[in-house]
Parts: sequence; structure tokens; C-alpha cells
Amino acid sequence: MTWMRWAPAMEQALYDPDRGFYRRPEGPAGHFRTSVHASPRFARAVARLLLEVDAALGRPEELAFVDVGAGRGELLTGVLAELPAGVLARLRPYGVEIARRPAGLPSTVLWTDELPQGVTGLLFANEWLDNVPLDAGEVDEDGVLRYVEVDTATGAVRPGAEVSETDAAWAERWWPVTEPGEVVEFGGSRDAAWARAVAGLERGLAVAVDYGHTAGRRPPFGTVTGFRDGREVAPVPDGSCDVTAHVALDAVAAPGLHSLWTTQREALRALGVSGGRPPLALASTDPAGYLRALSGAGEGAELTDPNGLGGFGWLVQAVRMSPLEIFEGL
Repeated sequence: MTWMRWAPAMEQALYDPDRGFYRRPEGPAGHFRTSVHASPRFARAVARLLLEVDAALGRPEELAFVDVGAGRGELLTGVLAELPAGVLARLRPYGVEIARRPAGLPSTVLWTDELPQGVTGLLFANEWLDNVPLDAGEVDEDGVLRYVEVDTATGAVRPGAEVSETDAAWAERWWPVTEPGEVVEFGGSRDAAWARAVAGLERGLAVAVDYGHTAGRRPPFGTVTGFRDGREVAPVPDGSCDVTAHVALDAVAAPGLHSLWTTQREALRALGVSGGRPPLALASTDPAGYLRALSGAGEGAELTDPNGLGGFGWLVQAVRMSPLEIFEGL
């Protein structure tokens, strides 16, 4: 057996150069379905968001679109396909990902494993923060908060050392636990990762989309889980499956910026995605158009389902720009 705290175990399982889950050739789409894979309407909505940001910034000479955790470039490709020629001529698209550059990606995309610095535009991180490794802790029978250790071969867990002052302070502020058996997932690593990403924006909008929670709604027993071949599985950190945990979105928010927390359902509705059925009269006047609209409505319904993809949290932060009017009232 090899026992580790969750953070190094996740780091090895997900990103090891030789056997990390995110190094595998099939990519995330081979194991789980994100909003990007569910419908082109998601990329269309992100493209609209980019156009809103462009207008709010006064249409800068160079406009950046930074896709953090870009997978195999699916969102990038979809967004580029939705943009008008005039915007594409000014656009500098970035795919931030540890995996190799996928074949067929437009030559204009800068594929990098480093967050860009000094850019102006939209930074979009879809299901990235949930894969930033983090430690977990559990209160023992004596009321002591200890790290949880995991066996990398089997996924078995056991109590470890008492937590550091830094993690104890984070828990006290953001996720206090006192009763034996209560679990906390220390989000300091996610907070720091998001701060680095946002710091790369000279001006613009930063958006993090993830399954998440905020104060008062923390899960008492944690959220670490695994995914493989389209199914949720035990989180065994051996490189054979995704290992993920929900995000404390209120803790993640970079301080000093205008911030908005909302759901994907509400954000996508503001961006024009609807699951409403087309009028039945269209079926008699334009049967083919009705079928297309009906299919699109189904995709929109999936993206905005509050019990599914629509339940994702959106953290939206404005950097040296005014808040977007399109999100007013959310």
C-alpha cells in the first residue's frame, strides 16, 4: 500500500507524465460528458459572452479568449466557428492544457501549459478548478481535525496527521467543522490557482464554471469522487479514472473585484439558451425547421436542467471593466 494525502495523490493520478488520467489519448470526452460535449449551444453562448466582453472593452486591438483546461480544444473550436470575421481578425485564442496540442486545431490557437499574462478579453475555465488537487480533512473522535490519507492502489482512506495552521485557518473561515466525522476539503490550492489565472487579465472578464457550493451549503461528508467510461466510480487515485471534488466558489473568488455567483441555468438563459419548445404551428409551415428547433430545445433543456448541467455554479469576475449589463438582475 502507498498512503498519501489527497492533494499529492490527485496530482499523480491526474497529471503524471507517464500515466496521468489527463495525459490519456482519449481525453476527458472519453469518460464524461461536459456542457461542451452536450451541445454546440454552449459554445454559441460562450461566443456571445465573448462578443459582450469585446463591446464592453471598447473592441480592443487584440482580443483574447483564454480557455483554461481546454481538453482537446472542443470549446475553442466551437467558439471560433461562431464569431464574425471582424472579431476573428483581432482575436488571440489560447488553449491552456497539459495535454499535447490536438490535431486539427486552427493554427491561430496558441496551445500552452502556462496561463497567459497581460491579456485583454475573456478567460473561461469550464470544469477546471474541480481538478486542481486539494487535501481533505476529517474531525476525529477527540475533535481534532486531521488530514485524510488515501491508498493509491485501492482508494481506502484513513486519518493522518493533524492539519497545518494554514489549512486550519482556511477551514475556520470558509468551511468550519467541529463534529466527529465531518469532512472539509481545503480549497486553498484552488483559491491560489484561480488568483493566478485572474492575475493574467489586464482587463476583461474571468468566468469559472463548476459544480460548487457556498457558505451554508457545504457538503458535510465531502465530494471527492471518480469518473470512468461515463459512470461515477470510486475515486481510486491510480490514473485509471478522473478524480474530482466540488469547488467552494465563494472562497475561490479573487478579492477586490466585482463578482457574481449564479447558476448555469440562469447564466445561459441570459445568453439566449432556452429549453422552450418551438410553436407547434411551425410544424405545419416548416416541418424541417420545426424538427431542428425541437432538437435545439432539447439540447437547451439539458444545458439548463437545474438537476443536471444547469446546476453548475458560475463565478463571474470583472477585471478593470464594468459589469456586463446582460447579467444584471441575476
